Amino acid sequence: MKKHIYIYSPSSAVRDKAGFKRGIKRLQAMGHEVEIDAAALSSHQRFAGDDQTRLAAIHRAAASGADMALISRGGYGISRLLPDINYKLVAKAISSGTQFVGLSDFTAFQLALLAKTGAKSWAGPTLGADFGTVDEPDDITQACFEDLISGQGEGCGWQLPKPAKPAHAALDTDAKPLTDKPYTIKDATLWGGNLAMFTSLVGTPYMPAIKGGILFLEDVGEHPYRIERMLTQLLYAGILGQQKAIVLAQFSDYKLVPHDKGFKFASVVSWLQEKVKAKVLTGLPFGHVQTKVLLPVGANVTLAVEGRDAFILWGHQH
Repeated sequence: MKKHIYIYSPSSAVRDKAGFKRGIKRLQAMGHEVEIDAAALSSHQRFAGDDQTRLAAIHRAAASGADMALISRGGYGISRLLPDINYKLVAKAISSGTQFVGLSDFTAFQLALLAKTGAKSWAGPTLGADFGTVDEPDDITQACFEDLISGQGEGCGWQLPKPAKPAHAALDTDAKPLTDKPYTIKDATLWGGNLAMFTSLVGTPYMPAIKGGILFLEDVGEHPYRIERMLTQLLYAGILGQQKAIVLAQFSDYKLVPHDKGFKFASVVSWLQEKVKAKVLTGLPFGHVQTKVLLPVGANVTLAVEGRDAFILWGHQH
């Protein structure tokens, strides 16, 4: 079914113009009508236009009447705009059927929108990185995208990683087994996004006050000690202790160094499990990776786990 997709750039400037064009053509080849914001390829310093230009682009996306407003890319820049966004305009667009989709820097927009209006948005792909690739887009990413825009998406599932076996006599053991007996968490708010962006909103009016939620987090280029440092801030701020589950998605593109001496991502997971009562899950296919599901930020969901099989279910969220 043909849908209207609005492409805009609220964060960093589009540097890969060829990828941008490929993404447009791919969406059109999927049968959709693609509308490109007038400032989508603007550039000012590292941004896709100055603050007023990008702010206006967000508001044009909200006024477009499109079925989906999809960002061209992430990067940085939305944090500067948060006080001036017309959240009521965006919430009205969402209630009229426009799905706002993105990730990375877009996390700041999604959390602020949720805090200010309670409106739901979708953590998902971007135009360039996911549809503008030289190779064909990832099958799962594309299928989840099509499910959302056609109104068919009802949940996602993944297999939890096998717990690593600790090295003999190691001082720092690997992650403990992530599951025991089957369990289900019902009617919990799904929220989260990029860990660095999420953490940057602590103590601001743009951080939702969500208790008993399911918090999902991802990041790129952050060493495990930096991940732990940000999680520590969320722990001390009282946010992690108020959640029923913490789902760690993909933390990609970092390098361990010799003086880590066995400290790695699994070490952070073990540390987190000891610090919170919430269920801690890993391996969710989402983040700065090719295979990503779409997740309804602000929706009430059910988390079900049996063995290594995990599911987040939301039914129709529109």
